[in-house]
Amino acid sequence: MRVDAPGELAALPPATQSTEKWQQIGEQISAFFAELPEYLGEFFSEYRRPLTTLGLILAGIITVKVTLAVLDALNDIPLLAPTFELVGIGYSAWFVYRYLLRASNRQELSEEFKALKSQVVGGDSNNS
Repeated sequence: MRVDAPGELAALPPATQSTEKWQQIGEQISAFFAELPEYLGEFFSEYRRPLTTLGLILAGIITVKVTLAVLDALNDIPLLAPTFELVGIGYSAWFVYRYLLRASNRQELSEEFKALKSQVVGGDSNNS
């Protein structure tokens, strides 16, 4: 493929060399795809924990984004946002009435909270 004069065209290689190169490239690609499941299996078995952690983080991010999108769509519906506010105010009023007005109910709430804390954190929560 050498051009000696400005008006001359470069000579192309013979067609047999070109087809041989394509066959060689095709064989390499075929060998790669034949061994791909084995490579992926080894990769996954070696990096199982980080891949699982990464997958859970991505799933969490996607879940938060979808939840925020749904809440934003619900917020655009007329009269639905004020209805949710009324429900929230009603639940808050019930919670105050149920758990915060009397000392015995506050003690019950405190015990429930300690039980939940011991389930989540573990160990004995009476020492806290």
